[in-house]
Amino acid sequence: MLAAMASTRGGSRYDAAVVGAGPNGLAAAIVLARAGRSVALYEANDSIGGGTRTMELTLPGYRHDICSTAHPLAVASAFFRSVSLDRHGLEFVHPEAPMAHPFDDGEALLLHRSVDETAAQMGAHDARAYRALFAPLVDDVEKLLADLVGPLRVPRHPFADARFGLSAMLSGQLLARLRFEEDRTRAFFSGVAAHSIMPLHRPATASFGLVLAMLGHAVGWPFARGGSQCIADALTAELRALGGEVIASCDIEDVDTLPARAVLLNLTPKQVLQVAGDRLSGRYRSALQRFRYGAGVFKLDWALDGPIPWRDPRVLQAGTVHLGGRFEEVLASEAAVGRGEHPERPFVLLTQPTLCDPSRAPGGRHVGWAYCHVPNGSTVDMTERIEAQVERFAPGFRDRILARSVMSCADVERYDANHVGGDINGGVQDLRQLFTRPVIRPVPYSTPDPTLYICSSSTPPGGGVHGLCGMFAAKVALRRAFR
Repeated sequence: MLAAMASTRGGSRYDAAVVGAGPNGLAAAIVLARAGRSVALYEANDSIGGGTRTMELTLPGYRHDICSTAHPLAVASAFFRSVSLDRHGLEFVHPEAPMAHPFDDGEALLLHRSVDETAAQMGAHDARAYRALFAPLVDDVEKLLADLVGPLRVPRHPFADARFGLSAMLSGQLLARLRFEEDRTRAFFSGVAAHSIMPLHRPATASFGLVLAMLGHAVGWPFARGGSQCIADALTAELRALGGEVIASCDIEDVDTLPARAVLLNLTPKQVLQVAGDRLSGRYRSALQRFRYGAGVFKLDWALDGPIPWRDPRVLQAGTVHLGGRFEEVLASEAAVGRGEHPERPFVLLTQPTLCDPSRAPGGRHVGWAYCHVPNGSTVDMTERIEAQVERFAPGFRDRILARSVMSCADVERYDANHVGGDINGGVQDLRQLFTRPVIRPVPYSTPDPTLYICSSSTPPGGGVHGLCGMFAAKVALRRAFR
């Protein structure tokens, strides 16, 4: 098929080709098609969606999200807000509470949509500190999202940005210690900050905790009804409605085979070098080769014969559960991964989507989704350690398991080649690679080749289902390649 195509340099059937049909590739294609450009979207796998695919991994009738599952970034995203995906059947459903963090004493701390309701679970000092930290952020959420989610640019709301930045630039560990007195509150915040997939003593890891907790209060941490695949299906339907073509089971090995005037790559630097290295200058290639990938994940999915029997039944209100126990334990787990070790008590991120979306399992049954962080490329089986953490806070959990699916780092990368070594964030998101990913460049989506652009999570604002990398890259391509 590819051999019969005209090359980019010899002719074009499309204005633009997008390689990689994850959320960012779909977003890029939609933005281009909406601007009146003819677009073809290519995907190596036989199914569309990248990190938003859903399959029956365990037993018939049990639908499991293979990668992403809770979607605060999607509902807050400027791209998702710009498209009417409900007309294609997409519906986000919300649990009673976005998140819970249980403790060994049998009680849990819950992140509620209300800042006050969340703070009311804390002691007097921490309740005041929590309100003082998060109430202004929630009030400024639209301003902060407009300025901070994307490439570096002149801020439109400098005062809101500065107030956020003073705390965001700290490590998650330091901010927790400076703001809160109680171990429970510190552990609660550090669990949210651990979504950074970095040791929590590193600068700017606090920003992940601030953003995700802020979004939990402002928009929630919802699920897509029916599974995350429904997000990909709705985006695909929107692209086709705009006249775009979607070509699956088509592995692009060389961008010169693509019949398009401009090519956008929803690929990480490793794959960009493989398919387009000859088109890039030596200096730029060297910079891509220095790009750093982060820790991987080890993931389990369960078919369950009932809800998880949490010691604190209020945890059944939460869509997402952080299993890490005390503050120092969360810090130790993430620090161990940073040193290349495998913690005996890993910090576990778990979701229970069937509590608010029973369509994912046969009547009365449930699915569970969980992962822990491991060194990149790890081959260690963490099944027993993850399930021990769940059993610790939900005695009898193992008795509920009907079947399980296990995904190592290699399995995660096999599922999506962008997840190099099991890294689901498209590269480390530390200060050196947050706004300057994949290389230091005024416009990070562009390359030295004026017909070639990068639109993956290896560009700002990084990992997550938000489509913003694709949206920003497509806008750059429209200005530069099509003027």
